[in-house]
Amino acid sequence: MPNINKIVLAYSGGLDTSVILKWLKETYKCRVVAFCADIGQGDDLAEVAAKARATATDEVCVEDRKEEFVRDFVWPMFRANALYEGAYLLGTSIARPLIAQAQVEVARKTGADAVSHGATGKGNDQVRFELTYQALAPDLKIITPWREWDLKGRADCVAYAKAHGIPVPVTKEKPYSCDANLLHLSFEGGILEDPWAEPPEEMFVLTRSPQEAPDKPQYVEIHFEQGDPVAVDGQRLSPAALLAQLNKLGGEHGVGRVDLVENRYVGLKSRGVYETPGGTILRAAHQAVESLTLDREVMHLRDSLSPRYAEMVYYGYWFSPEREALQKLIDEAQKPVTGTARLKLYKGNVTVVGRRAPKSLYRPDLVTFEAGGDYQQADATGFIRLNALRLKIRAMLEGK
Repeated sequence: MPNINKIVLAYSGGLDTSVILKWLKETYKCRVVAFCADIGQGDDLAEVAAKARATATDEVCVEDRKEEFVRDFVWPMFRANALYEGAYLLGTSIARPLIAQAQVEVARKTGADAVSHGATGKGNDQVRFELTYQALAPDLKIITPWREWDLKGRADCVAYAKAHGIPVPVTKEKPYSCDANLLHLSFEGGILEDPWAEPPEEMFVLTRSPQEAPDKPQYVEIHFEQGDPVAVDGQRLSPAALLAQLNKLGGEHGVGRVDLVENRYVGLKSRGVYETPGGTILRAAHQAVESLTLDREVMHLRDSLSPRYAEMVYYGYWFSPEREALQKLIDEAQKPVTGTARLKLYKGNVTVVGRRAPKSLYRPDLVTFEAGGDYQQADATGFIRLNALRLKIRAMLEGK
């Protein structure tokens, strides 16, 4: 066992990290800092800190990172229109590099020589945390309880917690685990491990059932500047406040529920259920403004790279040279993306009903079916003839 003086643990107050906090103290017999980043998870952080102190910790550090999370992590990712496997808006994935980066900063401030996390050996989060640690602070030791201890699963953790007087948040009434932040709320495990089982309605927190949503649609306008949302219905808001407001609006109308079986980086398939109301609205609005302002070839190039970008985020390569290089290309392409999208929210659906931009590439005088404009329809004859040439040659060779 390595000689360690102080550990900074990414602590949430949930079952796993509560057990880990006690286990680290007993196993490594060193000081432990319980670090919690407030990224909009909605917990009573004073209560989380009190629980850490009551469990075993020597120091507690709680930091408000909401604005940084949205401005420096969520917005760059949304400029790329990143979507993993066509459905997942990467709410958990994008939070991990922020938390790990903050952990490293706390380790530097407190003189810690090790960091630890509560991710299991079967999931993606272990990769995301540890790639970030090694990219930012390769000198820090990394402690991975789920890959070191003899506890085999959640049942063993519950037993350990009860034996050490640690409150257990997983119960028969809530037989699944949750991860929350300002972008989304995710559910996995327990009853959701059966991919045939429908999620119980009482599980959802951020969104109403579409059936119970208002019968009258709500319209919302979102203004973008260089690819980033800056205002809702004419009111300029900070990044965190803007996302929170759209979460509220989307949640009221049942927007943003996703149920999928995804491919984890480690090779397993897993079933996850997600609520991402604000993010779902923003993606639709962003694409609407892009449709007016992005050059066709630039848009198609970016679209070809978006799945690769999403994989980088999902796999944990936020602090990698390839993601940083791709981000530069995306941000350059987003410079003209300034404008407003108008959307209709109704019973789980987001429909774009209007878009405008001060420097729109859309030209009604050219696209109109009426006479007029600079476009000469006769020019299409040569255009089609040249593009059909290779098809004609193939047909002649095949004797058609």
